Amino acid sequence: MNIRLVKGTWDSIECDALMIPLFEDDSDQEELTSTLDQKLDGLLGELKSTEEWKGKEGRVSVIHRPDQLGAGRVILLGAGKRKNYNAQSVRSLMIKAVGHVKGYNFKRLAVHGLSQTDPELSFQAAAEGAVIATYEGDDYKTKDRAPNFIEDILFVVDEETGGIEEAIKRGEILGEATNLARRLINEPGNRVNPSSLAQTATDLADKYSLEIEVLGEPEMEKRGMGAVLAVARGSDEPARFIVLRHRGAPENDAKPIVLVGKGVTFDSGGLSLKSPKSMEGMKSDKAGGCVVLAAMQAIAQLQLKKNIVGLIPAVENLPSGRALRPGDVIRSMSGKTIEVLNTDAEGRLILADALCFGRQLEPEYMVDVATLTGACVIALGDLRAGLFSNHDEICQKLLQAAERSGEKFWRLPLDDEYRKELDSSIADIKNVGGRWGGAIIAAKFLEEFVEGVPWCHLDIAGVDLSKENQGLKGPTGFGVRTLVEMVSS
Repeated sequence: MNIRLVKGTWDSIECDALMIPLFEDDSDQEELTSTLDQKLDGLLGELKSTEEWKGKEGRVSVIHRPDQLGAGRVILLGAGKRKNYNAQSVRSLMIKAVGHVKGYNFKRLAVHGLSQTDPELSFQAAAEGAVIATYEGDDYKTKDRAPNFIEDILFVVDEETGGIEEAIKRGEILGEATNLARRLINEPGNRVNPSSLAQTATDLADKYSLEIEVLGEPEMEKRGMGAVLAVARGSDEPARFIVLRHRGAPENDAKPIVLVGKGVTFDSGGLSLKSPKSMEGMKSDKAGGCVVLAAMQAIAQLQLKKNIVGLIPAVENLPSGRALRPGDVIRSMSGKTIEVLNTDAEGRLILADALCFGRQLEPEYMVDVATLTGACVIALGDLRAGLFSNHDEICQKLLQAAERSGEKFWRLPLDDEYRKELDSSIADIKNVGGRWGGAIIAAKFLEEFVEGVPWCHLDIAGVDLSKENQGLKGPTGFGVRTLVEMVSS
């Protein structure tokens, strides 16, 4: 699919369908709506008078064969109230609109009237939304697969503003990276295991000129990565530790930014076995790792002038005679001993070694992404991810990036008093606390292995999979755009 900017008049553009966002309160669009009504022989006014069209947010209405336009269809997009309209509104509109028509035999779409306060961000968001909407997640269907006929999307402007073409290209890159994460997250456990995830990372590194190192279990053993190896013990699939490097900084000694993603390719809970219902969606427990992998692809494509390292500890968590047992004590890469009371709290174990590995790179800061706790879903539902940080400035940097990306976070506390929940009588720390504050306790566990490096922890459980009202199907790729925006700034 090709997305490009076209300078011209919206009423003469030739296309299969012309999309126009309209507000509930259209006083700012009087000239546009008046001209559009004339071109439609009064139909828009009629639709308004009968209240068939109100401009409600997310509403889509199709007008067929408008005689006085170059378009075969006019598609009215409800933009809601003008005061609430922003880049996220544009992104959501495009996801909804392209999703609505991609199964039709339309090859050429045109869009007019996207611009708002920040034109570049609006067009970036529009391109992101258009690309994101093309993903279906039906790769293994042998029939009745959802078609996507769209070949061209034209963003029509009256006069070109500098930087918009670059913004559209950036949006395409971020949209494609988001869809990469969604596709990988959606892959079942019999198709993606630690070794095949590492091979995917290797292929991407070759394609986008990233440096890659994949540590096998012998190399991890030499480095003392006992936490990763302990989780992997129950599976016949060996663990892999993926290290991706983008060297973009002009200064040779520039500190790297480290991104860490949890890569549990399937999580049964180990010997602390999940219920069958809870286990159904556990192919998506690799979401954090897939987000980091996709972010590294976008970082390489954008040729960011930073040194950035992506770390993905990849394991499968299964029960067997070799599996980690509740009550076992393991030694992490940092040297800290961990009493494992629940083998279903495995994500924090593999992240402990990954954060220690990252800390040894002497980074500017670290960000980890993980579907870590059900407690975060209880706290925040499916609209916001949990954000924890030991550094206010880095936390604010991430929140500003999230504002641009349209992804929502909520900062939760890391008070020192929570640490006592992790006290162990036999080891340095235990991997679970009591029943309450589970997302915070998990973050406090991870903080032990950061040891003062500026750090953010993103608990994306609850936002990693979409709901029907979000206009998406399956995995969301949540976090990809925020990570790229953060390291870009």
